[in-house]
Amino acid sequence: MGTIEEIERAIQQLPPEQLAKFRDWFTEFDNAAWDRQLEEDVAAGRLDTLGDQALQDLKNGHTRPL
Repeated sequence: MGTIEEIERAIQQLPPEQLAKFRDWFTEFDNAAWDRQLEEDVAAGRLDTLGDQALQDLKNGHTRPL
C-alpha cells in the first residue's frame, strides 16, 4: 500500500471513467464505514443521552416542525 500522497497522485491520473468508478466505490465504502460506526455507537449507548434530550425537548415543546 502506498502513502496518501502516492494514492492522491494515482487518483489524479485516472481517466474520467475510472475516476467515476472510483468515486462510486469510495462513496459506498465510506457509507458502509459510517453505518458500522453508527451501529457500534448505538449498541454501546453512546447516543442515549442525545436521544433522551431530544425526547425531553419534544415533551417540553422545545421543537419546531420540519
